[in-house]
Amino acid sequence: MRRMITRITALTDPSTGNPAWIAEGDDDRPLGTARVHIPAGGGAADLRITVHPAERRAGAGTRLLAAAVASASERGLTALLGPAVEEGSAGESFCVAAGMRRVLALTYTRLELASFAGAAGPVDGYRIVHWEGTVADELAETFARSRRAMDDMPMDDAAWTPDTWDVQRLHRIAEAVAKRGEILLTTAVIGPDAEIAGFTEVVVAGDGTGDGQHYGTGVLPEHRGRGLARWLKVAQIEEIRARFPGLAGLLADTADSNVAMRRINDSLGYLPTHRSLLYQADLPR
Repeated sequence: MRRMITRITALTDPSTGNPAWIAEGDDDRPLGTARVHIPAGGGAADLRITVHPAERRAGAGTRLLAAAVASASERGLTALLGPAVEEGSAGESFCVAAGMRRVLALTYTRLELASFAGAAGPVDGYRIVHWEGTVADELAETFARSRRAMDDMPMDDAAWTPDTWDVQRLHRIAEAVAKRGEILLTTAVIGPDAEIAGFTEVVVAGDGTGDGQHYGTGVLPEHRGRGLARWLKVAQIEEIRARFPGLAGLLADTADSNVAMRRINDSLGYLPTHRSLLYQADLPR
């Protein structure tokens, strides 16, 4: 039996200062939570709402969303961007019913490593490097600078703010992956100026089995059009196959509008598995 919602309690994440809420039932048991991650520059924020499956369709998610929207509006934010929800799922039904706007479509794909037969030759003037975990000190600064390669990735109508990167953030993310018992693998291409021109990342389970997950691939605008993205991906796949013979496949998600990356993935043998959608709550200004 679903419990009646008696209150929405506002909380604050002590480590970030970001707002959060908890919906509680008439027996004081939690029914769901909402969290908003506000970027340093303001603008749009990320929204995550979670309601226990047994308590859905009783209004908890709607009230949590209302609390998040009210708080975001008071803070002068422009939009709340939800997580990816699978097409046709209960999550999509909630977003539509709540009046959120569909802003981005993603296609998820998988590469079967055993059947991979892709190829890409080296590009004159560039060289490939691989590393595991935290980037070496001598590459840290140029790797942080290269992260702007992701700033113009297609995001359609999503009110997305590019992340700000520095060496400390690179270290924090690598440490977070390691604490989960997973392995972060990075392949980068270094240009004639000794700067990193592009990179691609994959996270693999600690035991080297199952499927790895792509985190991102990017080439700086001034180095595009030379075939670096394909060379990066092929070089990393070959490295992964050699190091992790028990790994079955690689998973990727790509915006439908990211034609260049979809073309590369298709040519390498990535096959679609499902689609997800991003919905956004636009806030009054």
